[in-house]
Amino acid sequence: MRILIIEDEYNLADIIANRLKKEKFTVDISTNDKDGLYNALTNIYNLIILDIMLPYIDGFQILKEIRDNDISAKVIMLTAKSELEDKLNGFQYGADDYLTKPFHIEELVARVNVQLRKDSDQKIKDYIEAYDIRLNIKTSTLSCILTTESIDVGCKEFLILEYLIQNQNIIISKDQIYDQVWGIDNNSESNNLEAYLSFIRKLCSTL
Repeated sequence: MRILIIEDEYNLADIIANRLKKEKFTVDISTNDKDGLYNALTNIYNLIILDIMLPYIDGFQILKEIRDNDISAKVIMLTAKSELEDKLNGFQYGADDYLTKPFHIEELVARVNVQLRKDSDQKIKDYIEAYDIRLNIKTSTLSCILTTESIDVGCKEFLILEYLIQNQNIIISKDQIYDQVWGIDNNSESNNLEAYLSFIRKLCSTL
């Protein structure tokens, strides 16, 4: 599971990130609103922790932009304000939860786990499909629906296939695939992806 923290107080963001990493989450931090919005719109995150009080683009605007672009990631809003109106605005724009500063880090972790558990509960199938191929999430196998032949796939190939199948009706750039599979701070060379895609094509052709 991948989490994005959009919080301009770096020390707080770092504390949250380090605690969430102990839960085996992959965590990225954006300490300004523009980078935060850009990273959120890559659609590679399962959950976003979003501060409301940001310097230029406030959290409500970022949340609205996220939902306007059909990003379905869970969003937990953080704010120093406790007014009911702020909470209602957050939920109106599509927030899933709301936590007022100061808060106990363990409460935030618990809320993160609850939101991601809800998301997981909705994904009942062990596989995803596109056309005549099926990718089994539990066994990391790729199979042909028509012939039932199957083959094991490696970690990176699996992540690429999973992302492509989940977004099969969307035009995806190479940068988006890099961000999803290698992370937003990846240093992978451009020919790496071409090699993986070529291998995936060969895998599919053997089924």
